[in-house]
Amino acid sequence: MSELRERTTQSMRPLPDEAVLNQRPSGRAPAILRTLGAIAVLVVGAVHLQQYFGDHFDVVPIIGPLFLLNFVGATVIGLGLLVPVARLRLVNPLLALGGIGLAATSFVLLFVSEHQPLFGFQDYGYRAGIVIALVAEAVAVVALSAYLATRGRSRPSG
Repeated sequence: MSELRERTTQSMRPLPDEAVLNQRPSGRAPAILRTLGAIAVLVVGAVHLQQYFGDHFDVVPIIGPLFLLNFVGATVIGLGLLVPVARLRLVNPLLALGGIGLAATSFVLLFVSEHQPLFGFQDYGYRAGIVIALVAEAVAVVALSAYLATRGRSRPSG
């Protein structure tokens, strides 16, 4: 390809080995990842609310109120991520970090409670609610981490 360039210095069209590809992520990718992460966080909260009332975690000391707090936190974070806040550039990354923290903490504490008592409570087995929560927590962590990564790469350097 470089021989072509030496012979035709008048050419304005870039040769294939000189083509510059756009390395920024698609303008829609961060919004899609943020939305996917928000929905996953809302699912995490909904599962905890269902477990709180449906599986009677409301009577379990400490764990019950933590399930309710998980629902409240997930609702605030999830809805906050769904609302476009273009003027406040720090809000979405902070909400994304909160969503990652909430999902990762829920994930870890479930596994702790499976293997040893946590606040005097030990869980067992993988009910449908637990499986849904685990999948939603993993999706939230991955999607929101990718959202933060694409936001970081889309900023101009320098």
